[in-house]
Amino acid sequence: MDNVNGKFIASQEVERDHLDWGTVGWLSRPETTGAKDIVAMEVSLSPGYGHDFHKHPDQEEVIYVIEGSVEQWLEDKKQTLNAGDSVFIAADIVHASFNVSNQPAKLFVTLSPSKGEEGYQLIDVYDEAPWNTLRS
Repeated sequence: MDNVNGKFIASQEVERDHLDWGTVGWLSRPETTGAKDIVAMEVSLSPGYGHDFHKHPDQEEVIYVIEGSVEQWLEDKKQTLNAGDSVFIAADIVHASFNVSNQPAKLFVTLSPSKGEEGYQLIDVYDEAPWNTLRS
């Protein structure tokens, strides 16, 4: 860490996790920046894939679409978000994001407050009713 006042992070220094549905680039979390209240991510959803139904019990979230189109679920309601659109998700609310285009969808995602060592806590619910039937 540079110091307790902040940290510059070049693009090539961003820690990226490659998942089945896309990539998460960690822009800020406790272990990389020392952030106490903010978790920030650059997310890329692969065409036809998404982050299935889940919730963050103690964290609010904002998802902002930079590129592409995303089928965004907020509980049992869905809306297509395009570049420049966003959604606010209250703590403990089930949600999901799916790329419905043939190009990668790029998102900026932030959660607050930071929780645990990773700064990010989630509970998957995609295999539970009613979430397992909403997209069938």
